[in-house]
Amino acid sequence: MNIEQLEQAHPILREMARGQEVTWINPDLADVETAMRGVTLSADDVEQAEQRLQRFAPFIRASFPETAATGGLIESPLRAIPAMQAALNREGCGLRGRLMLKMDSHLAVAGSVKARGGIYEILKYAEDLALSHGKITPGESYERFAAPDMKRFFSDYSVHVGSTGNLGLSIGIISAALGFRVNVHMSADAKQWKKDLLRARGVNVIEYTGDYGRAVQEGRALAQRDPESYFVDDENSQNLFLGYAVAAGRLRRQMEEQNIAVDRDHPLFVYIPCGVGGAPGGITFGLKQIYGDHVHVFFEEPTQACCMALGMITGLHNDICVQDIGLTGRTEADGLAVGRPSRFVGKTIRQMLAGEFTVRDEKLYHYMKELMDTEDIFIEPSSCAAFEGPARLCRDAASRAFLDRMELTGRLDAGTHIVWATGGSLVPEAVRQEYRQKAQQA
Repeated sequence: MNIEQLEQAHPILREMARGQEVTWINPDLADVETAMRGVTLSADDVEQAEQRLQRFAPFIRASFPETAATGGLIESPLRAIPAMQAALNREGCGLRGRLMLKMDSHLAVAGSVKARGGIYEILKYAEDLALSHGKITPGESYERFAAPDMKRFFSDYSVHVGSTGNLGLSIGIISAALGFRVNVHMSADAKQWKKDLLRARGVNVIEYTGDYGRAVQEGRALAQRDPESYFVDDENSQNLFLGYAVAAGRLRRQMEEQNIAVDRDHPLFVYIPCGVGGAPGGITFGLKQIYGDHVHVFFEEPTQACCMALGMITGLHNDICVQDIGLTGRTEADGLAVGRPSRFVGKTIRQMLAGEFTVRDEKLYHYMKELMDTEDIFIEPSSCAAFEGPARLCRDAASRAFLDRMELTGRLDAGTHIVWATGGSLVPEAVRQEYRQKAQQA
């Protein structure tokens, strides 16, 4: 790989290599019909995932009483945040339309967007095992999965996953609830409180001095040695992807309940923090199945860990990492501290993603403080990366040109902007205080 040649072909890489914030608009963005050509997944696959989660609702309700109000479905609020929008606009953002927060930061059970894909993948694995061993029959209530004998059955099997934090939480919590032996391989970027919470749930946490890639590599290797082990592959898992994609249908219902239209004259803009790509990629895919060309999705990544942007810009996907262009991969946004993106996700959403904004770490705390001050909502720093999208959409030359080219500029007043908050509700109070102190200095 010749980095100099890559930089000549893609001059934006020079700015990225210097740790500068960039706005990248995807030149391969296409209409949804074109974007779906060659993609093996479909809207039917997402619907099947939703049906599986419906089947497991009785087990979730029995195992996690906090889901009783939703009948065992794990879902988050969609809330308008006009005071936060006003604060952004006082800083010169010029954001028009309605700004809203999709609060996956407050999802029950695991407190992050990873509760969607991570929990779904383990539930599917448990269902496959139970059906193949005659432990449950089609049509039987899945509250059966909470029975003591089922937990004894699952205790013969182990689960492995590599994580910077939130995926490990979701996999660890749901696997332990089912009775699996769980091993979460955590990188140096993972926060101590997340390791402590997992250990308190009986999860075996294995720590590494290296980055996310090392944790994944070691977890995969250990799982391969044990025929009764299951490895959750955050980089390539279609099950994780589909679990995340289910969010789109539920968002549509929430939008309809709030009488929010999405069509040519009422565009939808969605901003999602991105690490390896699974959660934002799955959500993007699901949204495109429902809203087609009327939804415009942007990812936000730290300047030092902008792996998805790097993979998409060069077309190399996981054949290039941020360290190849001189970046560190280290960031305060622990959930986004990933050096190499998912090839599966990058190729799947190659023509669906509108673009990316990269953001400096110090802004994460600034946005966190503004959200607390204006809306009394706490989300963790990595979640706050998403605010960089609406902050720059109408301000940066590249994104303004995108709006003009897509004939969106004149429709912004009737549009909706959704910031996807990806984690925060499980953060201990002592850690929140540390974040607040950093925010005061931002």
